[in-house]
Amino acid sequence: MPDTALIETARDFNRFYTNFLGLLNKAYLDSPYTLTGARILFEIGSHDGISATALVRDLHLDPAYLSRILKRFRAEGLIETSPDPADLRSQIITVTERGYTQFEELGRRANAQIAARFDNLATGEPQAVVSAMDTIRTLLDPAAKPAPAVIRAHRAGDIGWIVQSQGRFYAEEYGWDLRFEALVAEVAGKFLANFDPEKEYCWIAERGGVNVGSVLVANGGDGVAKLRLLYVDKAARGLGLGKLLVDECIRFCRQKGYRELSLWTNDMLETARAIYIKAGFRLVSEERHRMFGPETNGQTWVLTL
Repeated sequence: MPDTALIETARDFNRFYTNFLGLLNKAYLDSPYTLTGARILFEIGSHDGISATALVRDLHLDPAYLSRILKRFRAEGLIETSPDPADLRSQIITVTERGYTQFEELGRRANAQIAARFDNLATGEPQAVVSAMDTIRTLLDPAAKPAPAVIRAHRAGDIGWIVQSQGRFYAEEYGWDLRFEALVAEVAGKFLANFDPEKEYCWIAERGGVNVGSVLVANGGDGVAKLRLLYVDKAARGLGLGKLLVDECIRFCRQKGYRELSLWTNDMLETARAIYIKAGFRLVSEERHRMFGPETNGQTWVLTL
């Protein structure tokens, strides 16, 4: 059984979050509806027809309680019903035009409530909140599917995230000291200061609005491109993002006419090295070093394009 302190902490969070969203208020989101009523209207409005049986099952409602709420909605002109051909004891429910207007208004108010909370947070903190929510959902809901990852170009703030995330990760995982973070900051800073969109690019992997991976291509001169700062967050491992990011680099370099793509890594980064090998990179040199504290083996890999 989990530690009692963990259970109490979870219960304390539940109480906090219930108050945070105003879930116990008689009028949810300053609307005429309770939380349950608003949720039922949301479910009906989100579907192109849904049965009462499905609402009972999905929302774990007492059928009699649901029936009373639907009776109110029908009296207010928010919904209309028709017989359910799959179950004569049930009915198919859809929102009316008036009901859809109310559905959209509830959504607008819910968005505004969260936006107001996020506006009080520092840069990057809303993303951290959403990431924590995603973790809770993934771990506690067996049916939950992680949000799909998207690959996009970098924008303001992303390069700072690259420095922060990699500095922290390699310190925690490998004991590398602050000189590694300084190196990442130097590489990232030069990339921004000298950025040439015709020959260089930075890809950010994002999932659920949270950055989870990155890589960039810098112009090394003389037809050689440099793959730099490949990173995938621990929360996104196993999704194939590392390979996808490297494939994007290779495709970009070929499109821009580079003759060679090179990179520098360390031999303990086995997952990354496996990606490079599978992509056709070949090891051209290696050297022991203590650039970041612990002794390790630096390697240079090259792909002929």
